[in-house]
Amino acid sequence: MGKSRLPTGGTNLFQMIKAKSAEAEAKGIKLLKLSIGQPSGPALLSARRAAAVAIMNEKESMHEYQDNGSPGVPDFAKRFIQFHLPSLDHVAVDYLPIPGIKPILGLVPLACGCRQQAVKVATTTNPGYPTPRDWCGYLGVKIQELPLTVENAFRFSLDDIEGDVAVIMMNYPHNPSGQVATREWLEELCDLCVAKGIRIFNDAAYIALSHTEESVTLARVADKFPGLSWAEAYSASKLIGNGTGWRIGAIVGSPDFVADLKTVKGNTDSGFVAPMAAGVLAAIIEDKEGISRCREIYGHRMKILINLLSVQGMQLAVQPGAGFFTLWKTPKTAFGETVQDAQHFNFTMIERVGVVGVHFHPYIRYAVCSDIEAMLHDLNAAFQKAKVSY
Repeated sequence: MGKSRLPTGGTNLFQMIKAKSAEAEAKGIKLLKLSIGQPSGPALLSARRAAAVAIMNEKESMHEYQDNGSPGVPDFAKRFIQFHLPSLDHVAVDYLPIPGIKPILGLVPLACGCRQQAVKVATTTNPGYPTPRDWCGYLGVKIQELPLTVENAFRFSLDDIEGDVAVIMMNYPHNPSGQVATREWLEELCDLCVAKGIRIFNDAAYIALSHTEESVTLARVADKFPGLSWAEAYSASKLIGNGTGWRIGAIVGSPDFVADLKTVKGNTDSGFVAPMAAGVLAAIIEDKEGISRCREIYGHRMKILINLLSVQGMQLAVQPGAGFFTLWKTPKTAFGETVQDAQHFNFTMIERVGVVGVHFHPYIRYAVCSDIEAMLHDLNAAFQKAKVSY
């Protein structure tokens, strides 16, 4: 019988949590799912209606390979980016439509020549969205996980960037902390990267869910640094309600970096699904109110959850400025017992009171994608029973 040719280990964190949750539910424990990292319900009705019309369109361009040009939805990438950045017209940039951000993350090291030469990638994956780290692992690319801590407020220090780093793959607004990038911090980063010839790629999937004016995109700052090689990715997944399965997005960046991404993507990918892109475009043009309403719902839920858990003794790791995640320090005790680590705390909460989070030791992430107000009574009772302390 054949054996796997991949390295051992690497069990998916979310599958572990689902398995533990299923065990608890089978024992009659009512689950309070604060682990869900995607919007609940469907996409906005405006997007669904437009996508349905586009599917019925008989033009060949709507049904053929979209590649790098999106013939079914002309200029989609530029129009999508300009929804987020309406004043970008005067800047020398290029655009690229993409089938969501996740599959593109593996193309970034390749577009930086990792198969032709040694390329070291710095990531914001500890704690953080693990896909850049995982892609680099599959590609055999050396990485540096930049320190993200309570002390640096989950914005890495420029002094921590190692001297041989060629590319920074970062994720701001940050998952799981909800921390945002500020203009001042980005300007300092861009200045350093120009001086050292480092490329910057930012995954800005949560930028449309910013809850503070301090939240700034890389693209807003990069135009001041003509020597900077940079790219930034935007997604419709959380923009249009639940568009996570639509796989629609776009990249904007310096012409040199985007050209390299186009080369690799053009040789390995056939593009997104045009009717879904048409639905996204309709929503950003005709339904700004619906998009704003989604953001406001998450902001409201976060305030409720933060207040509730803080009263029960939980300590925030950082005040979230975007997204729908809250990140908490792992307590030292719960249920009168010593907590070993974040996984131990998470699994204990699941087993005893049904509260499901996602552990990133030494932190625990709780999301507000579900209706927090409907859970208030049960959540309050659960944390009262846990009696956490630090």
